Amino acid sequence: MPVSARKSKKKTYKQKPGEKPVSQATLKLRLLKRLKCTLKYEKLAWTAGAKLVAGVDEVGRGSLFGPVVAAAVILEPNYRIRGLRDSKLLDRETREKLAPRIKEHAVAWAIAAVDVATIDQLNIYWASKLAMEEAVCKLTPRPDHLLIDAMRIAFDCEQTPIIHGDALSPSIAAASIIAKVERDAMISAWDPVFPEYRLAFNKGYSTPHHLKILREKGPTPLHRLSFAPVWTSSAPQEVLAFMLEEEATSN
Repeated sequence: MPVSARKSKKKTYKQKPGEKPVSQATLKLRLLKRLKCTLKYEKLAWTAGAKLVAGVDEVGRGSLFGPVVAAAVILEPNYRIRGLRDSKLLDRETREKLAPRIKEHAVAWAIAAVDVATIDQLNIYWASKLAMEEAVCKLTPRPDHLLIDAMRIAFDCEQTPIIHGDALSPSIAAASIIAKVERDAMISAWDPVFPEYRLAFNKGYSTPHHLKILREKGPTPLHRLSFAPVWTSSAPQEVLAFMLEEEATSN
């Protein structure tokens, strides 16, 4: 069974006697909100001699539908973009205001997406790394130091993996925001094709409605078959009209 397909029980935690139990995701969000996004890690890299420090992050790792998308951003050292923080902590309107400002005031930025077939082949962890590697390789000029959210990638330069990096480093936060806005637009574009799934609303993530439609209709060709809620669906996979036309032509 693929690693990404394993079922995991949602744990709940009590923080104080008498408080209602909360999920691990809620606790994580509370932690992220308390973290300060400062130039600490960028300054350490600059002090060590780096000239072009890139923040790298990915979005869509936990989605059931569509690609995983990564971004890499080299911010201008002398220009401070106010409001940068983890994209999960920002509403859509704020992200969409910040994304063009980031691109305008970046030395360089790049985006890369890894498709569903590759995710199912490699698993989501390796597909996420691949997306980040491709985004970094697209940067011009080439970075000489990477700040990455909690991992290292196959790229020949100094790297600093930072746990909760998108909440601590403006460079990683900027990458998180650009990747999130880009991926949301990608997934929303499929909403008219698969209206029952409400992709413009859930962006492919595991909402109650999304799971209900998966059970009733089965997955689309853009669902991740290696993910448990998708492969355990009892309904057959949907086939798009153009796929049937291609099959008829090949026969």
